[in-house]
Amino acid sequence: MKYKCKGNIKDKKSHGWHLNLYRNKDKGYVGGVCAGLADHFDVDAWVVRLFTFGGFLFLGSLVVMAYIALWWFLDIRPQGKDGYEYEYDERQQSYRPKKMFKYSDSANSRLRRAKEKLDEATRRVTEMERHVTSRKFDLDREFSKIRD
Repeated sequence: MKYKCKGNIKDKKSHGWHLNLYRNKDKGYVGGVCAGLADHFDVDAWVVRLFTFGGFLFLGSLVVMAYIALWWFLDIRPQGKDGYEYEYDERQQSYRPKKMFKYSDSANSRLRRAKEKLDEATRRVTEMERHVTSRKFDLDREFSKIRD
């Protein structure tokens, strides 16, 4: 079930800004902002609360204003028609019912998949560098100057 988002703020807010950004009232103390950010970054809520408190100590009212802004701009996490809570699945790029455990794969398989993605990106960058530094690229560039 993919969500299409219109251009206005109300629709973006109700769809979590396409980043799975919601307030979590069930785990939250004041407004659920820290718990919602913890859900988004996949960490425990106490970690986000600790950073928020530390930010308040060092930055003061700026953190309070940011908290209030997030409270205003983040919608409460939606619940499905069937009563299940939904979360965004990055691999399938769609929403699915929230699992009891955050990861179905082992840490090794997640690390392996991340390494494969990084290796693929490195290979593509190497190919681009090889193309840009090649004589064919220079020749194509000279031909495009002639055509213009």
